[in-house]
Amino acid sequence: MAQIARMLLRRIALLVPLMLGIVLFVFLVMRFSDIDPAVAHFQGANPTEQQLEDYREEHGLNDPLPVRYAAFVGELITGDMGLSVLNGRPVIDQVTTALPLTMQLTFMGLALAIVLSVLFGVSAAIYRDRIPDQVIRVVSLVGVAAPAFWVALLLIQYLAVDWGWFPSGGYVNPGDSFTGWLKTMTLPAIALSLHVAAQLTRIVRTAVVEELDKDYVRTAIGSGLPPVVVVGRNVLRNALINPLTVLGLRVGYLLGGAVVIETIFSLPGMGTLMINAVKNGDPAVVQGVVLTVAVAFVVVNLVIDILYLLVNPRLRSAA
Repeated sequence: MAQIARMLLRRIALLVPLMLGIVLFVFLVMRFSDIDPAVAHFQGANPTEQQLEDYREEHGLNDPLPVRYAAFVGELITGDMGLSVLNGRPVIDQVTTALPLTMQLTFMGLALAIVLSVLFGVSAAIYRDRIPDQVIRVVSLVGVAAPAFWVALLLIQYLAVDWGWFPSGGYVNPGDSFTGWLKTMTLPAIALSLHVAAQLTRIVRTAVVEELDKDYVRTAIGSGLPPVVVVGRNVLRNALINPLTVLGLRVGYLLGGAVVIETIFSLPGMGTLMINAVKNGDPAVVQGVVLTVAVAFVVVNLVIDILYLLVNPRLRSAA
């Protein structure tokens, strides 16, 4: 346990330079973008050049980049992401309002992708090279190739518009109506998860096939253990270690895909917040959203690494 704790501490310690690097990257990208915070602040007011210069001087926009970066990091440490240049609201307030919905959508999509990939991946491996396997492989190939926005539009057309099973957009707070919340989140979660589920299905199938070919499986089945018990108790536990490592990267895809999906389904999450900020030229909000999503991606990958360490006995022994 002491060795595992040391490895976890090393992983966590690496987060500090990684976070600083992410902050630096976002800071530089936003500073060299075409969005001028001073112009955005006076949007539609036709300010004079002197007014623009006074605004830049007041907010430190004329300071050298290292000074501005140090001030930016100091503000982030205190939880200050700046103010929206359009409405004057703190960015942190807008982010904390939108983030829960994005995380709901992301984890619903992740849970659905895991369930579908394990179900179909294991089934394809058990019926290897037979009709169920061939069908699942073709469907997963189509799922990998299908863009999330296209799937979302098809779901809206058929399940919402034609059949009326689900709303085509909008959001209901689960505290107001759990059923309404579930209906508004189902189609976005399906659209977001299908691509990841298709990818993971192929990975799970390969891992389970390799595990089924090992001697201990044949020995266990030959000794009289039911195949269902062998697959459920031993094969799955060993085969799902490798797909778990891929899962962390797919969470990044889900977070990024939520930007498009939220816009299509009119969900007031981080994606909608960022799209509106880009359209309206609000650099502080864009910066806050990108930083939050990047940090969430890093934290989720750290959690996946910890889970991988806990379920992989070979890695624990190497620690």
